Amino acid sequence: MRRNFRKLAGSLADDRGYTLTEMLVVLAIIGLLVAVITPGILGQLGRARAKTGQMQLETVAAAVESFRSDVGRYPTAGETLTALTADPGDADGWTGPYVKNPKSLVDPWGHAIAYTVDPAGQNFTVTSYGADGAPGGAGLNKDLTAPQ
Repeated sequence: MRRNFRKLAGSLADDRGYTLTEMLVVLAIIGLLVAVITPGILGQLGRARAKTGQMQLETVAAAVESFRSDVGRYPTAGETLTALTADPGDADGWTGPYVKNPKSLVDPWGHAIAYTVDPAGQNFTVTSYGADGAPGGAGLNKDLTAPQ
């Protein structure tokens, strides 16, 4: 009886745990899943940043329009977008700040939003140069502008 018990106990002890082969198979499956899923997730994150950037530019453009409504002109090229956060001094009627946080003037990729105003002061453009921070490009490096 004791011999059968020891034999049974010994066989149970041998069945515990996983073999090295089983562990390698599981790790290979996990690696394949990560390799297949990761590019899709990263692509989605990039597209989300681009959409966020476009919405942010529209918000900044609306703030520039509010500045114009109060002051009677767009911020000059010298004042840039900082005129939305701090009184430029020579802007009668300034009731800002027009953006709550200066970080609003930085695109989702960490680059400053570019501001251009035509020499006559009649039109303006706010631009994000995309993920690469350089003019031009395609895909995630595409330039975003507002107003459109």
